[in-house]
Amino acid sequence: MEFNDLFDQPADCSSTLLMRHSPKEPALKRVLPWLAATRPDIYNAYQQTQSPKAETQMLRATWLASFIGHQPGKALFIGLYRVGKYRLLNYDEYWAVPAYQAMLQWDLNGLTQERASCFWFDLELNSFYDHWKGKLVVKWPGGEHSWSRWANRNSLEILAVHEDTLLDPPVPDWTQLDLGWADLAVLPTRLRHALLEWRGVYYIFDETTAKGYVGSASGKENILGRWKNYAATGHGGNVLLRDRNPEAFRFSILQRVAPDMDRKDVIAVENSWKARLHSRAPFGLNDN
Repeated sequence: MEFNDLFDQPADCSSTLLMRHSPKEPALKRVLPWLAATRPDIYNAYQQTQSPKAETQMLRATWLASFIGHQPGKALFIGLYRVGKYRLLNYDEYWAVPAYQAMLQWDLNGLTQERASCFWFDLELNSFYDHWKGKLVVKWPGGEHSWSRWANRNSLEILAVHEDTLLDPPVPDWTQLDLGWADLAVLPTRLRHALLEWRGVYYIFDETTAKGYVGSASGKENILGRWKNYAATGHGGNVLLRDRNPEAFRFSILQRVAPDMDRKDVIAVENSWKARLHSRAPFGLNDN
């Protein structure tokens, strides 16, 4: 079975543009599946502006079938969007869009002054097989550098329809977590649930000054609760973090403890890490 077989009318294929998104920016490529799952508005903004070549295709398209580069030679279905009106954005107008400002945190290159302007397309998500979002995997034929192409000129073999979404990856080992501040607002569901259960000591590293902050989490929402606070405020109420740029913060976990460990014992573990990492001021960012 092929992707084109899903359309009710064969004529739809001739007006459908297929796109396999795989950002060149490593940070953005890493979080694009998270954005598709948790921030579809930002994901859609990513595809609402295109390269000059893709713009000419978009101007002729009625539908955009959106995919994410899943694995080499494969693509993961996100949704079918109706291509509506479009308008021209100059450099300043482009970077005034909140979604593009937000994606700067994942190193979006975006519109450059050399290009001067680009088209912005109104894309409206359709209900077409929306229950297969993040589950339908197709074979992407030919070279992957050809990431936009017409449906009626290509055959996308359906390789699998997974029971669970692939936009929510398995939880990594806690010792491997290394998250940026912007990541905290778009964490996938499984990782959020894990952080909700994990109690322990975490570390914030400021890339600007190469100084660190040690904190502990033993409240109702454990580490997730603390990191949600940082996502919302940038400083979590910590004095020496208030005047710093949170976009330079990296978040990791130093030690997990038993889920029923008493708060005073968790704080004792926290203080031990502060002493060993010399994170108290003036060498670090802890003020106590």
